[in-house]
This record gives sequence, structure tokens and C-alpha cells, in this order.
Amino acid sequence: MANVLLVEDDATIRTALMRGLRDRGHAVSSAPTALEGLRLAVAERPDLVVLDLGLPDLDGTEMLRMLRAVSRVPVIVATARDGDTEMVRLLDAGADDYVVKPFSAAQLDARVRAVLRRTADSRTDSSVTVGHLRLDPRSREAVLGGAPLDLTPREFDLLHYLAVRSGEVVTKRELLTEVWQVPYGGADKTVDVHLSWLRRKLGETAQEPRYLQTVRGVGVKLVEPS
Repeated sequence: MANVLLVEDDATIRTALMRGLRDRGHAVSSAPTALEGLRLAVAERPDLVVLDLGLPDLDGTEMLRMLRAVSRVPVIVATARDGDTEMVRLLDAGADDYVVKPFSAAQLDARVRAVLRRTADSRTDSSVTVGHLRLDPRSREAVLGGAPLDLTPREFDLLHYLAVRSGEVVTKRELLTEVWQVPYGGADKTVDVHLSWLRRKLGETAQEPRYLQTVRGVGVKLVEPS
């Protein structure tokens, strides 16, 4: 059972989803606006938030950014837009997963359980060290040569995924699937941009790599500098 906060302004949809999730064993609270959702997310500390984007007071994406400033609670976004660009944008903004309207309570329950499994797995991971780089998924801290790295949530997830597989070549398609949770399609450019940001923070460039090495035509790998 999970404590789920549902932020949805449509009373009919909200009631149906609350009933469906409760029937599947979850404890559910709800909010009809973004500001009330933010208040409950901070006060009640739910296990997961289901966030509709079409809210009357604030755009759901803006609420997501505000929530990410104060909490790492997993968030599933509900959206009527299903394009790859939109999905990548939402995941980059801090969403952990998404569902496309219309969807059933059974579909939402499956997403909730999948996200909570991933969250539990990340909390049990131990810290990873590659050279002078250390990442702790429990505290979400990254340190390079004793100095903390200022990483966005997505940058941390990407770097941690590569660090756990140190020395292995990982394809961009795998990164989109596992880090961005985009199971099909997706834009490789998104991976390239995030790798470029990571290189800058790691003090390297694509021309003079240290940790992040591109394997042309295959993918990228994180290695211990020689």
C-alpha cells in the first residue's frame, strides 16, 4: 500500500481515480489546485504524487518545478499530450513517469507500483565510486575530488546510471529508456545535451574526455581516468 496524493481539478475524474486506487489498497488524499497540492505534499509527505497538468491556478509543469525545489517525492504526470518532445520535457522537469489521458485506475496503479519499485531499488543502492568521482543515490550527492557537484536530478540519474555500469558502453536508446523512461522513439539530442552539461561539470570536453568517453556509432561509457 502507498500513500498517494492526487492533484486533479476535475471532480468526476478525481473521485473515480481515488476510488480505483483505494480499491487496490492505496491510501489516497487529493487536491483540486496546484497550491493546495503543494501544501499537502509538504505537510503529508506522501509516497507518490499523481499530478494533472491542467490545473486552474498554476500550470502543472510549474507546480512540478516548485515541488522539486522542496521534495524528491516521486511524481507521475497525467497529460493529454503524448508526443515524444512533450514526454522528454516533462521528465526533464522532474517527473518520474507519465500516463496519457484517457487512462484507467488499473493503468495508474501499475505505474504507481513500477515507480515505487524503482524508488525502493535506488534507496537500497550503495554509493558508487569511479576514480575521484563518488555518487550516493540515497542522499543524491555527487562529489568529484572532494568537491560537491551541482547536478540537476536528471544529470544525477544519468551520471549514476553510467557509473554503475563503469567501463560498459551504453547506447543512447538504453539511456532514453532507463533514465528518461521513454520506452519508444525519443530524441537522441536530449542525451547529447545532458552529456555535454555533465562534461562541463566534470571539467572535461568531448575533444578531451576524462570520465565520459563516446564510442562512435555505439554509445557512451564512463571510465576511470588513466
